[in-house]
Amino acid sequence: MKELRCTYCAGTELEPGFLEDRGEGTGGHVRWVEGALERGFFGGAKRLGRPRRAVDTYRCIRCGHLDMFARPERE
Repeated sequence: MKELRCTYCAGTELEPGFLEDRGEGTGGHVRWVEGALERGFFGGAKRLGRPRRAVDTYRCIRCGHLDMFARPERE
């Protein structure tokens, strides 16, 4: 695996974590959705038929910056 570096300070000590989403039906984590944000009739994001990917999040121990990466399509 390639060594992760902070995209802000170039630090090499990144700790894994996750961003919590407490909305209905989220499963407790955020997902990356392909395409620009479009709102539906009731104001929610249109997601139907769009590819979604889990997001891995890391926090730089040195500066606190968060870096996020969408997981590969097939995992």
